[in-house]
Amino acid sequence: MGKIFNGKKTARLGTEMKPAVVNVQTEERLKEVASIFEENGWKYTIELEPEKPEDTTDLERLLNPTKPKIAEKKVGRNEPCPCGSGKKYKTCCGK
Repeated sequence: MGKIFNGKKTARLGTEMKPAVVNVQTEERLKEVASIFEENGWKYTIELEPEKPEDTTDLERLLNPTKPKIAEKKVGRNEPCPCGSGKKYKTCCGK
């Protein structure tokens, strides 16, 4: 079963509603990461935990946002076939 839309917008990462959460191991790294968040005006929570491995996934997602994919135009049934046969798509490669 798919997701059910509840009428609420999902909060963007790095905002008040959904701050980025990052784990670091050293105080020095904490300051470095905090300055990146401050420069960009993103809301964040940094946890300093020397025993845990560093997790900067949210920061990476903010620095390198995914680009929307552009769908290629589909060939219409009655358009000439792109293979170059001269026939309509539906009677050539679109069977």
